[in-house]
Amino acid sequence: MGGQYRITGDKYPRMRRPRRRGRLVVVVIACGAGLGVIGWGTIQLVDVFTGGGKKASAAGPKADCATKVTASPRAAKALPEPRQITVNVFNATPRSGLAKKTADELKKRGFKIGEVGNAAKEYDKKIAGIGMLLGPASSLNTSLPVLGTQLGTAERRTDAARKGTDVDLIIGTGFKSLTAKAAADRALAELTAPRPTSASAKSC
Repeated sequence: MGGQYRITGDKYPRMRRPRRRGRLVVVVIACGAGLGVIGWGTIQLVDVFTGGGKKASAAGPKADCATKVTASPRAAKALPEPRQITVNVFNATPRSGLAKKTADELKKRGFKIGEVGNAAKEYDKKIAGIGMLLGPASSLNTSLPVLGTQLGTAERRTDAARKGTDVDLIIGTGFKSLTAKAAADRALAELTAPRPTSASAKSC
C-alpha cells in the first residue's frame, strides 16, 4: 500500500485482542472459593444428619449410658404345703408291708395319709420303676410336684376324670425307700423359693 497507509518498520499490527490474564486469575480464584464453600456446607450437613460425630456422641445422654443387668426376685409358686396334701399309698410289688411303712414315713414328714393297701389290678406288679404319682388334672402343678420331692424319679400321671384332690403314691418294683429327708427338704425348699429374674436398666 502506498501513501499515508504505507507500512514502515519491522512491526505489524496485531490481528487479535491481547489475552487478559488478570480476568483469568480472578475466575480461577472464584471457582476455588466456590468449591471450598460447597465442601464446608457438605461437612456441616453430614454432621447434622450423623449427630455431630464424636462430639455429639459424647454429649448425647444415651451414648454413654451403661446397661446393667440386675436380678429381681420372682414370686414363689403357690404350692400347697405337705400338711394340705392327702396321700393314698398303694403297694404294687410282691413285698408285703411297703405301703404301711412308706405311709408312716410320709406322715412323719407332714403329709396327710388317706388309704393304705395294695394297688388295683391295673397297676399291681405293673410299675417297673420306683413308683408312680397319680392325681387329678389339677394336681399336675400343685400337689404332685410337692409329693415328687419325696420320691424324685417317680413317674407323674394325671387322670382328667378323677374327682377330689387326693393323690396316690403307687410303689413300684424298683422302690427301695423314699428320698432321704434332708435331700427331700432341700428339694421342697428349692421348689417353693422365689427365683431371680434378670432385668436390664440403663444408668448414665
